[in-house]
Amino acid sequence: MADDKEKKAPAKKPAAKKADAGAAPVKKAATAPKRDSASAQPAKAAQAEKAAAPKAARQASKPASGKTVKITQIASPAGRYAYQRQTLIGLGLNKMHRTRELEDTPSVRGMIRAVQHLVKVEDAA
Repeated sequence: MADDKEKKAPAKKPAAKKADAGAAPVKKAATAPKRDSASAQPAKAAQAEKAAAPKAARQASKPASGKTVKITQIASPAGRYAYQRQTLIGLGLNKMHRTRELEDTPSVRGMIRAVQHLVKVEDAA
């Protein structure tokens, strides 16, 4: 019987190691290389110049074709993919039967193509 009790006794777990209370935590070295201030200055100057220029002046540099396209939303985006709903909002359409007249550019034509089943397109002078 004495042998049975010894076999049933739970095995002792090794004691967990305790950290020194007085030791300071070890800091890891930075892995990202530091940039030179000289190499970052041209980018900052370009950003400051762009921010200083008024929006109208930046848009005036683009040649305007003068052509416009008239877009009317004819179907609801309910139950459609999220990108189609966002494209309608980007075109300025978010309710049924709203009409917008936009500049006829390749980017606008691409947006129209993404939601062509939800809009009616007419050429406007």
